[in-house]
Amino acid sequence: MTVSMTKRQRLEATFAGAPVDRPAVALWRHWPVDDRYGAELARAHLEFQRTYDFDFIKVTPSSDFMVAGYGAESHWVGNEEGTREWGPRIIQSAEDWLKLKPLDPGQGLFGEVIEANKLLGQALGEEVPFIQTIFNPLSQAKNLAGPRLLADLRQHPDAVKAGLAALTESTLRFIEALRQSTGAAGIFLAVQHATYDLLTEVEYRDICQPLDLQILAATEGMWFNLLHLHGVNVMFDLVANYPVQAINWHDVETPPSLGEAMRRTDKALCGGLRQWETMLRGTPETVQAEAKAALEATGGWRFILGAGCVTPIIAPTCNIWAARKAVE
Repeated sequence: MTVSMTKRQRLEATFAGAPVDRPAVALWRHWPVDDRYGAELARAHLEFQRTYDFDFIKVTPSSDFMVAGYGAESHWVGNEEGTREWGPRIIQSAEDWLKLKPLDPGQGLFGEVIEANKLLGQALGEEVPFIQTIFNPLSQAKNLAGPRLLADLRQHPDAVKAGLAALTESTLRFIEALRQSTGAAGIFLAVQHATYDLLTEVEYRDICQPLDLQILAATEGMWFNLLHLHGVNVMFDLVANYPVQAINWHDVETPPSLGEAMRRTDKALCGGLRQWETMLRGTPETVQAEAKAALEATGGWRFILGAGCVTPIIAPTCNIWAARKAVE
């Protein structure tokens, strides 16, 4: 082990596969209702960070923040994960994809999230890195179209691609505002369709990968991008060389394991803990055991202890503390 490091030093050494004073650790969660207001969203993140002292903050706005400007309706009804229930979908016909236009990053929920990031930057300075959640364009399209997305993608590909182009431009404008005004270290790119349960590799390479890479290219000058692969049966090898510093997925629940992934990418790996079975329904002892197994699988190299996805909002605080203490 080396002498005590700052959070940024620890993360950058982790990304480089260099020695660290201890493994990095971070958990994140949703903030229902608070996530409708920039100041409240910032306050919630700051209080969480002050309690647990994680190595970075993953800024988690409401799941609709990138599409609410199109009129998408959603409602908070008490989901344990902290997510919202969707109302009628905006995309009701193939022609509706052609109506999508880029949003103004200063307006509506977009503007509230930019404000939250500005407040975090002012409060944290260089002390705690923070990265902003970005849903990739197809994930945004899913929230606009619901179950009809994949059918439209195959039956009306040109229309869907036109819509995805608008969503991509909207995302690029948001990232530019983030880069210019907040001090964010990078983005947490959430990818929900790089799974064999939904698409083939050919489909993902053709439709999604160019947009993912365009978004990541827009973060030039930022130093910490984390890619999240959502779901099971994920296309890990397809994204293993994306220009990010770390990859996060449900590693305990779906291949590859942490040990296998160490051999298949040179990126840092983030995971080791199950969000439901361990963080919600487990005990401090099971959290510690799962963390120990993850540290042994990676040797503590190129590794950030975290959950495969968001920590449920009703997870016992003693389990969150157990995860934090596991790296000491």
